[in-house]
Amino acid sequence: MDRKFKKIVLDNSDIIVEKWMDEINSLKNSNYSSSVTDELLESTNQEFVNIIFSSIKNEGETQQIKAFAEKLINLGWQVSYITDGLQVFRRVTIDFILSQSDQIDTRYISELLQSVDKWVEPVIRQLVNEYSGNWENILSLQRRALQELSAPLIPVMDNITVMPLVGTIDTERAKLIMENLLNGVIQHNSEVVLIDITGVPVVDTMVAHHIVQAAEAVRLVGATCILVGIRPEIAQTIVNLGIDLGKFPTKSSLRKGFIKALELTNRKVVNVGDEDDAVEQLVDSLGGE
Repeated sequence: MDRKFKKIVLDNSDIIVEKWMDEINSLKNSNYSSSVTDELLESTNQEFVNIIFSSIKNEGETQQIKAFAEKLINLGWQVSYITDGLQVFRRVTIDFILSQSDQIDTRYISELLQSVDKWVEPVIRQLVNEYSGNWENILSLQRRALQELSAPLIPVMDNITVMPLVGTIDTERAKLIMENLLNGVIQHNSEVVLIDITGVPVVDTMVAHHIVQAAEAVRLVGATCILVGIRPEIAQTIVNLGIDLGKFPTKSSLRKGFIKALELTNRKVVNVGDEDDAVEQLVDSLGGE
């Protein structure tokens, strides 16, 4: 009986596709298609229904389904587009086959439902699995990228590096900061590291504790840590909390911190006049003759 139902569907695919397109287009105001053009929606719908019929005709077809799932993710559509589309196909197909039969009984309907489910369920299972797997992979890559950007260590000059921090610092991020600091100090042969907390909205006991730990770890590997970007409200908070930041230099701005870093590495900022004066001052600043 399944072969008979399949023949009816394939022989009348044009009619079923037309009915499916009419119903699925009525859902175009749903979230999964609200941000795309009518042309893109039409082409995607056509590709979707082609994949459904291809899977009925060629059982075990997987490559097209995988590519289609990736396309939906790139378009930013919700998984409800997949489930809605296949539910509509199931309903339209069953209604059409029933309309073509003169004798309908309970057994006939039961066999029909089993056949249609046999076609639809593998497609929906694979599409949803491919969609979920690709989506999880994208989230994993994005999470990794954000982690790499959340605690960057930037070499700005020989032996001087800067770590600008932006946003809230939690325990997981503090661990990443510590790792990046220690690895970066060794990799860049840093003598001075400036931790810029200008973009950190709140400095509480936990945040300050993590910063002190990071600075102490930097000191243990032979470098000096300078904490910069201390705004007045943060300075007041640190004092009220009784947190001791006296073990390493602190500055109110990155500019002042950088000047201090130059001093610690036996360099300084000089104003240059004409070319001869510039050369002379540069030689003096480098300790030359």
